[in-house]
Amino acid sequence: MLKIDRLLDFGFRSIHQNNLVYVTCWEDPRLDRMAMKLTENDTVLVLTSAGCNALDYALDAPEHIYAVDVNPRQNALLELKIAGIKELDYRSFFKLFGEGYLSNFTEVYQKLRVHLSPFTQQYWDKNGLRYFAGKSPFFFNGTTGTFARLINFYIDNIVKLRDDFNELLKAQTTEEQRRIYDKNINDKFWQKYLHYLMNSDLTLWMLGVPPEQRKQMEPYLKKGVAGFVEDCSRTVFSEIPIWDNYFWRVFLEGKYTPNCCPEYLKPENFQLLKAGLVNRVSVHTNTVAQFLEEQNVKISHFVLLDHMDWLSNYQYEELKREWQAIIDRSKEKSQILFRSGGFKVEYVDPIPVSIKGRDYYLGDILNYQKDLAELLHLKDRVHTYGSFYIADLVIA
Repeated sequence: MLKIDRLLDFGFRSIHQNNLVYVTCWEDPRLDRMAMKLTENDTVLVLTSAGCNALDYALDAPEHIYAVDVNPRQNALLELKIAGIKELDYRSFFKLFGEGYLSNFTEVYQKLRVHLSPFTQQYWDKNGLRYFAGKSPFFFNGTTGTFARLINFYIDNIVKLRDDFNELLKAQTTEEQRRIYDKNINDKFWQKYLHYLMNSDLTLWMLGVPPEQRKQMEPYLKKGVAGFVEDCSRTVFSEIPIWDNYFWRVFLEGKYTPNCCPEYLKPENFQLLKAGLVNRVSVHTNTVAQFLEEQNVKISHFVLLDHMDWLSNYQYEELKREWQAIIDRSKEKSQILFRSGGFKVEYVDPIPVSIKGRDYYLGDILNYQKDLAELLHLKDRVHTYGSFYIADLVIA
């Protein structure tokens, strides 16, 4: 069994470490900003992913945001966005990162290239034209984007539900959404072969879900991963307002609209970033533990996304190392946000850490804001995580 687990892990990491995986963030920053309540004295560490949320947090004008990711391709995407904010007008910037297509990309890219690190230059020299001026919009590239393109092929050519999804995206009330989804979409969309596809390891790898995270999910799932995704889809399309749900719009259409997009893509926020807020974001290719161990910084807010699920099995030593580094680099008052595929995280509280020569378990020094986390989790526009946590670090 251990050999199979390691083979699955190798398969996932081969995909994840050699590709751009996330072309957009799949964590709702609106919830994060409501939880953190950032001020000018705060410093934030966030896993980069596609960089959308780091730019979103910057709109609250904290002292600094450190975007950290072990995958340099994810950081290359954020670097390109930061360069675009510095060099482009709003119209060109939205075409590039809102619509995912810019016909004169080669010309525009030369203005951006001078702001990029050597690896990022190399990456976009090779892939930029194909991703931003090719046959498919940018958001249908990368591994998650490729999966989105496959689902849209399925919608258009297999179940032939494009008109129904278009009608759904135009709905003005959740009652209208529910009627369209239940009457026209649900039964036709969730065919047996789609369930098979959603349950496959390859599909989950493309979506950035490692075997460790699947293990966190499965004890709570009566109908498997596919059943969980089906339930999530029903909630998203029939209970959560669709008119500002840019996560699912870009998944279904391959682009945002000016009225349904991440905050950093709105004209007034673009101007705020361009006026200087973007300079408060820095990009670092490293693990969280290595970054914190190597950098002499103090952090008030840690946004760990769901990546602890990835370390929860036989990389547990790395997880312990990461938490010790978090403790060592925390400001006097600090907060940690994290998500999980599982409905309940049980691997965090038993982690041992040392503070000023004394040993603790994390469960002894983390004060969970359970009510707030549960309330915000219900409003999550992505709605594909099993749980959301807000924890204040309490050190005597």
